[in-house]
Amino acid sequence: MAKSKAKQRKAAATPLRDDNLEIGEDEQQRLIDQTGILKRASDVYAARPSTDPLGPAAQNRSLLMPTRTPAWTFWDEFFATVVIVMPLSFLLLLMHILCHVQYQQRPDYWAIAERMASSVPILSVFTFYTNRYKELRKTQFGFFLLCIAAGSRMVWVINNGNWRMNMDQTPSLGVIWVYTVVQLDLAPAVLGLAMVGLYTWLTGQHVMFNTP
Repeated sequence: MAKSKAKQRKAAATPLRDDNLEIGEDEQQRLIDQTGILKRASDVYAARPSTDPLGPAAQNRSLLMPTRTPAWTFWDEFFATVVIVMPLSFLLLLMHILCHVQYQQRPDYWAIAERMASSVPILSVFTFYTNRYKELRKTQFGFFLLCIAAGSRMVWVINNGNWRMNMDQTPSLGVIWVYTVVQLDLAPAVLGLAMVGLYTWLTGQHVMFNTP
């Protein structure tokens, strides 16, 4: 009697398998479509900002980061200016030294330090305000014109200027040229470089320093 009761309890505890409860693939797809889970997931994924550096959204941004957003505060802009000005300042210092070495002049580091002390604050203020409004079409157009002017002037000075003119103007022109290129959107930056290259080719000039 006890054995029969134990068998009954064991049978009750074991679930019966019913093949009729299995859901087919078509029914599963119908239930998923009704709940809209996949649609919500795709909407959330589409709303995420793209991180593809070659995607359409990235092509509308300038080559130099960071890019200002409406949520930025003054200190965010200040930090972005520092991030941009630091490499430009080192580039300016390097070009001062290279211009002296090119013309076999011993670099006067005190004179270079004085020039850096006067140039870096101006560069910082210029960078702060132009980086704030760089998304505007007027600012982009100004960058485009300045890119062509600085690049063409630098090529002309290298080919036609004396050693003193090169040491005075080439470092600043080089930094301005680099800054405008990296702040431009991709298409205007490429077009600006192409215009400078076309000017160099049509005038028969080169981009190497004349030997002293």
